[in-house]
Amino acid sequence: MKKILKLGAPVFVLLAGIGVVYALNAAKPPPEKKDDALRLISLYVDEVDSESVTLSVKTQGEVRPKTEIDLVPQVTGRVVFVADEFAEGAEFNPNTVLIKIDDADYQLAVIRAEARVAEARTNLERELATAQNKREQWKNSSSKNAPTPFALNETQVAEGRAKVRSAEAELAEARLNLSRTEIKVPFLGRVREKAVGLGQYVTAGTKLGRVFSTDKIEIRLPLTDSQIFELNLPMGFMATNGNGPEVTLTARVGRRDYTWKGHIVRTQAAVDQNTRLIYAIAEVDDPYGVSADSNMPLAVGLFVNAEVVSNVQQNAYTIPRLALRNADKVYVVNDQDKLEIRTVDVLSTTEDRVLLNGGVREGELVVTSTIPAAVDGMHVQPIRREQQG
Repeated sequence: MKKILKLGAPVFVLLAGIGVVYALNAAKPPPEKKDDALRLISLYVDEVDSESVTLSVKTQGEVRPKTEIDLVPQVTGRVVFVADEFAEGAEFNPNTVLIKIDDADYQLAVIRAEARVAEARTNLERELATAQNKREQWKNSSSKNAPTPFALNETQVAEGRAKVRSAEAELAEARLNLSRTEIKVPFLGRVREKAVGLGQYVTAGTKLGRVFSTDKIEIRLPLTDSQIFELNLPMGFMATNGNGPEVTLTARVGRRDYTWKGHIVRTQAAVDQNTRLIYAIAEVDDPYGVSADSNMPLAVGLFVNAEVVSNVQQNAYTIPRLALRNADKVYVVNDQDKLEIRTVDVLSTTEDRVLLNGGVREGELVVTSTIPAAVDGMHVQPIRREQQG
């Protein structure tokens, strides 16, 4: 009996403790139930501004001559003169004789043609005199029949006049061929290639070299359809009186950056089938002279960066670049601190800001914070940047 009591005492004590704990928990009043307060997401916002802007776009292109031609003779002969200006890279003035072909044969051809003209004119005068005599003889004759043109020597006179015209045409051709022995071009330019030397025999159609004009150069600038829209340039645009958009061209030569100014003079009227781009043509006047930057010409073949500025000012809404999402979406916090997801009409974007044509209003708040899961209509707590801290 004592052994049983000794073994059961610990169990009794354990059961009694459990009963006491249970009784205390049962007597404890239940905790008050409180509704969890709604925790709002804090977001940084910026105000939408409105301003009048002049849009610009950036692109690149290669400098090309506006006029570039091959020098090709129209006559045959030996080269007897090559000007010092006809050297690769050299500059020449308009109508400078660059190459001269031996003209001895062509001078002889002119002399022979002049002789034929003199002979034809003499024959014509003879036939005119004969025609005058025959008219007088016919008037003094008693014949009542009308004279024929041949009888009055009129057909012979017509033939004489035709021979004079033919001889004069041959003389003009001979003189033209003589003038063609001097190779020259009607513009200020430079030599790109030289392919002939003194004493060389050339035939008509032989390539003697290649030259280009330096009064104007062109840069073919690729633009996307959105850039064309930003510049307000229609396809097939043609500038008049220098009213095309201004272009600033820059390039790094050596260790220095150089700048030149030009204008858009036209745009292509079709989309390039290979690149799906539209090309605008910029022109710069006198690139080797007045337009040169610190004696650095806008040389043909140079690759340049270009910034094209629109001629048209327009009103636009500006927002920070961080506020634009998925190319055309912004998050707006309305007066009830609710989030609105809107689609906007983007005019232009830079690293810092976005210009909009619609979708927002001036003074509205756009979100610049990152939102993991944005829901249209969700309550948020807007925080302006100037309120931080």
